[in-house]
Amino acid sequence: MINASIKQLSAALAAKTISSVELTQLYLERIARLNPGLNAYITLNPEVSLAQARAADARIAAGQADTLTGIPLAQKDIFCAKGWLTTCGSKMLHNFVSPYDAHVIEQFNRAGAVNLGKTNMDEFAMGSSNETSHYGPVKNPWDTARVPGGSSGGTAAAVAARLCAAATGTDTGGSIRQPAALCGISGLKPTYGVVSRYGMIAFASSLDQAGPMARGAEDLALLLNTMAGFDERDSTSLQRDKEDYARDLAKPLDGLRIGLPKEFFAEGMGSDVAQTVGTAIAEYKKLGASVVEVSLPNSKLSVPVYYVLAPAEASSNLSRFDGVRYGYRAPEYGDLADMYEKSRAQGFGAEVKRRIMIGTYVLSHGYYDAYYLQAQKIRRLIAQDFTEAFRQCDVIMGPTAPSTAFELGEKGDDPVQMYLSDIYTIAVNLAGLPGMSIPCGFGAANMPVGLQIIGNYFDEARMLNAAHQYQLATDWHSRAPNGI
Repeated sequence: MINASIKQLSAALAAKTISSVELTQLYLERIARLNPGLNAYITLNPEVSLAQARAADARIAAGQADTLTGIPLAQKDIFCAKGWLTTCGSKMLHNFVSPYDAHVIEQFNRAGAVNLGKTNMDEFAMGSSNETSHYGPVKNPWDTARVPGGSSGGTAAAVAARLCAAATGTDTGGSIRQPAALCGISGLKPTYGVVSRYGMIAFASSLDQAGPMARGAEDLALLLNTMAGFDERDSTSLQRDKEDYARDLAKPLDGLRIGLPKEFFAEGMGSDVAQTVGTAIAEYKKLGASVVEVSLPNSKLSVPVYYVLAPAEASSNLSRFDGVRYGYRAPEYGDLADMYEKSRAQGFGAEVKRRIMIGTYVLSHGYYDAYYLQAQKIRRLIAQDFTEAFRQCDVIMGPTAPSTAFELGEKGDDPVQMYLSDIYTIAVNLAGLPGMSIPCGFGAANMPVGLQIIGNYFDEARMLNAAHQYQLATDWHSRAPNGI
């Protein structure tokens, strides 16, 4: 059962060949056995999970089941869930029990899904390796000496290690797609505004987007069907007609035009990644797709633009964590100002402090025009590059990350090298486009390589079709780490 898709699990539950309680217990037993070595989960509550499973079984018995009813899922610890510890991977929120559900959690609850627990993550979603978490680094199931990627590294590791049927992540600059690539799973970042950000602890509000992570594209489509939807509590939530993201999965790829950005296949990409991605593109040609070269000339500026805009928004969003109302408060302080200072100094980790300082600097008097305003102008140029490229193609493809998973601690002393891990993914967030990563083979040290698929606005169904047809022709997405 641990290798079954959501569709297969749903069918098994409907046929009564297994109950949701039995399935949930199976995953909880695997988590108890494997999580100590992977550190993928921060918080578990087996009693609550099993109670949800029993309710799901009753719903199935009454003939009121949805596709996700009784399916055990994991939730990134950035989503508020009522009654659950919600830490965002930070000491600052080490004791925060959410009094309400995020919109995404509400959607899964309505569908009758089971929450297995909250997954580990880079602190406040700031990181590309899941090493900044207050709860320690997550280990890559393919090689526990290597990183799983970040910030949704706990989710990626849990899915790869079969510690859940599927899970949620968030993507601010690649934090769904990059860990999906490094852990050999599939992950989708929807168009900005398709999934509500209500109850998702904010990092950079104009970039953050929730999305699904699973082994295959079909599962992603089923999850997105539940996650997507208008929410009046989120001012950036888009009011659109409900759509079935699985509707085009079976369509052949004849006539699909794939754009290959020449900037993605230049310096900086590992030769093993280039070869593996090239083989995947060749497979797409066999499936009936054609290839055209496109250009994204301003994409080379995406990393510096991102590391001006994202920290600027973070410095504003994280100002609410002050030791007054909830979360960490310094045990000893003199006056109110001293409490603020010590609580934030002790509650935040090094990477979060670095980004708050950068953000505060670029927003300060005398530097706003020179940095923040210029970055916003370049952001518009980056989005225009994609608009022009999509006049020539239907989807854009390339590598998700420049290398396979690197070793734990390898880039800890060089933040710039760490930031470059997201060089191929950040532009998608800056433009607000949908993007996804699917497994396409293995590179150095037999570690997974991800193929990135970028679509035009609201073109998730086409992307999922392209991914699913590739996965019908290959088996990379069904491969599991040794010993799992």
